[in-house]
Amino acid sequence: MEGGGAADLSTEKQPEVASADSYTYWVREMTQDAAPLPVPRKLSPEDISTQAPNHLGSVWNRAGTWEEKSLNKWASDRIKELLQSLRPLEFSGGNAEISEVTRCTGDAFLVTVRNKKRVGYTYELTLRVNGEWAIGSEKKKVKGHIDIEEFSFGELDDLQIQVRLTEEKDLQQEDKLRITKDLKQYLQPLREKLNQFEQELKDR
Repeated sequence: MEGGGAADLSTEKQPEVASADSYTYWVREMTQDAAPLPVPRKLSPEDISTQAPNHLGSVWNRAGTWEEKSLNKWASDRIKELLQSLRPLEFSGGNAEISEVTRCTGDAFLVTVRNKKRVGYTYELTLRVNGEWAIGSEKKKVKGHIDIEEFSFGELDDLQIQVRLTEEKDLQQEDKLRITKDLKQYLQPLREKLNQFEQELKDR
């Protein structure tokens, strides 16, 4: 170009400047203005007081989803207490009493779901029995156990017991059968006590 004139810069590409309405600018602004992440908060007394009066289960479980609570300790202690309160039984040829609950194993629970509750349990028991029977011309002390195999909520009408004599060397077979038959009379009072336990469990 003659005369060394200055080059025309009007056609040269100018650097781009991000505008406020550009995509990059919008993402940056939205990130800065976004709501903070929720932070766990301990329930206050006010939160608890607003719980519906007929709501069952824990305060945190407002939606009424499945919630299970173990009642094992209460149930085991209560079963032992009830069964050890049984009065001695008198028979035509002797008497016996429950001296101890030697085995009380199982589970009891309270389930809350959809704002409704239901309870349940499964247990196995062994009771130590001491007694005295007239055998021939003398009275003999007899020891044994009553076993109650697995039983569950709502099944007490089908309750069964088994009797085991632990000191029977001096007893004739007919005496063993008579004592075993006598001790099976504990079935009804045992069922009554366990029905009481079941009702108390339902009322919790």
